[in-house]
Amino acid sequence: MNLPNKLTILRMIMVPFFIAAFMSGKYLVALIIFAAASLTDFFDGQIARKYNLVTNFGKIMDPLADKILVYSALCLFLENDFIKGWMLIVILAREFVIAGMRTVAASEGKVLAAGMSGKIKTALQMFAVCIMMLGLAVPSQKIIYDIGYYVFLASLVMTVYSGCEYVIKNKEVFSM
Repeated sequence: MNLPNKLTILRMIMVPFFIAAFMSGKYLVALIIFAAASLTDFFDGQIARKYNLVTNFGKIMDPLADKILVYSALCLFLENDFIKGWMLIVILAREFVIAGMRTVAASEGKVLAAGMSGKIKTALQMFAVCIMMLGLAVPSQKIIYDIGYYVFLASLVMTVYSGCEYVIKNKEVFSM
């Protein structure tokens, strides 16, 4: 197994530790774990492309690891009333549509690549979660949390945009 795939697996292994820290109210520890896990996403992609280590495992598991990490955080935020339910529904609906399209395409032997707007969406989500958790870790500085919340709102806009772009770009899937 190559290094980028090991980093992807490491990201998934870090999720339960992030959840445990968050649920224990140790927001700074949760932030450190989440940020470190997010960095593995950046590095696994960089290493895979630079050294031509792109694998089918990585193509499938890397975005899945991202979703497990980010959506775990968003579920915890929802449970603690830090975000609204409709926000998570918008994000999940986009993901289910994209996953469905990829499944249909795969059944025809085609691979639908992720677009740059989807990568920006993921980066914005990770950044927003980090800022919001920093705000939770330093409750005397509510402005930090508020900034994170607005970055999260920007990620919601990018979620809708990237979903629409993906559907339009791959509309032939609907005739398969």
